[in-house]
Amino acid sequence: MKRHGNLYQKICDFENLDLAFYKVSLGRRYYGDILQFKDVLEENLIRLQRELINKTYTPSPYRTFTLYEPKKRTIYVSPVKDRIVHHAIMNIVEPIWDKLFIYDSYACRKDKGTHAGVSRTVEFLRRAQQTWGKVYCLKCDITKFFPSINHHRMLQVISQKIKCKDTLWLFEQIIFNNTFDRNDPESKNMPIGNLISQWGANLYLNVLDQYIKHCLKTKYYIRYMDDFLILDGDRKELHRLKREISLFLNNHLKLGLNTKSDIYPVDRGIDFLGYRIWHNNILLRKSSLIRATRRFKKLSKAYKEGLINLSDVKCSLFSWLGHCQHANVKRGTNLCLKHLVLSR
Repeated sequence: MKRHGNLYQKICDFENLDLAFYKVSLGRRYYGDILQFKDVLEENLIRLQRELINKTYTPSPYRTFTLYEPKKRTIYVSPVKDRIVHHAIMNIVEPIWDKLFIYDSYACRKDKGTHAGVSRTVEFLRRAQQTWGKVYCLKCDITKFFPSINHHRMLQVISQKIKCKDTLWLFEQIIFNNTFDRNDPESKNMPIGNLISQWGANLYLNVLDQYIKHCLKTKYYIRYMDDFLILDGDRKELHRLKREISLFLNNHLKLGLNTKSDIYPVDRGIDFLGYRIWHNNILLRKSSLIRATRRFKKLSKAYKEGLINLSDVKCSLFSWLGHCQHANVKRGTNLCLKHLVLSR
């Protein structure tokens, strides 16, 4: 093996690549591309390991498709080999990056997620109301977040914490791929659906987290990917924070706030992470119920036509049921059970 940094050696380790394939295949064991790769798994992994060690590895072009709910998005899918590389990297790098994040960053991370974010929001609401009585919320998201992430700035952010040159080389191959121009200083767009994009985007906004917590000294702040909120008892203070955050995003990360970013009293309820949240109540969003109804109708039809099996239907329904259980409502649960019965 050629001499590489210790971090890169761990990424290229055969056992790590094998673990990465296991993660890629979870829930997809019978997909055609997974079965084809698995037919000669050891041979394929050895070939991939050799490409990484010799630095002849080149990512393949993405396959794309469009989703229209909850909004129009282009999803990028990498071939199995590239997805293995993404997982192999994050198996090693994730513990390093996770230590950099503030406590109240909830996307991607183990033991965090949407439900932990909702619980923390309720906790912050209760604390804030005890402190100020009347509480306001600054609720923000970032305009076209993933398509707006600058590739060169992303590499700068990564290189501040990852010093292994070979690992940085590998990140560069993935970030630019062969569909982006690395000679263009304005090259941007982190593909949605790519594991490195998810974690990289979270790291990208960690720069914002550190600024808000340590420079702006904001106490009640929560972020889930590009959605974040701040609670305060002073509406004028939140307007000031919004201006400061907007300037920081533009100057340091080449991003902008969505025009829908707003400041309002929390007694209206906070629309966050798929729920409408108060200090003493949590409801499902109406838009979530509408989307779920459409999805269940499509699932029921597909099952009756023999396009999917019952286990696929149940998996989706029980996932929705788990989502409903975190809200103080029966409508979502009844909707779920109704379609489970219809699908039998």
